[in-house]
Amino acid sequence: MIQELEDLKNCILEQRYEDALALIYQLDGMSRQTKINALESFVIRMLIHIKNQLEQRLTNYWAASIRSSLIEIKKINLQDNRKSYYIKENEWQTILEEGI
Repeated sequence: MIQELEDLKNCILEQRYEDALALIYQLDGMSRQTKINALESFVIRMLIHIKNQLEQRLTNYWAASIRSSLIEIKKINLQDNRKSYYIKENEWQTILEEGI
């Protein structure tokens, strides 16, 4: 990502705005994918704990971890503009099915 930022700076300084926009879109995609990967990780962790709860193996640690996962999912999923989400409501089903 550091190289992409350096390239972006050079594109702007050299007034190659089309190249600069392409790099911005690339960086945005990388950032979005990082967020989605983190969300998927928390979803899987939460599903494992829920499975353990259903199998009567719930401990205080697992209950706290489920709560922590939900908090992190909400926090990470909210975009910087605080009005939209990386993973939309209609996309959660697919992520949960993949996690299971």
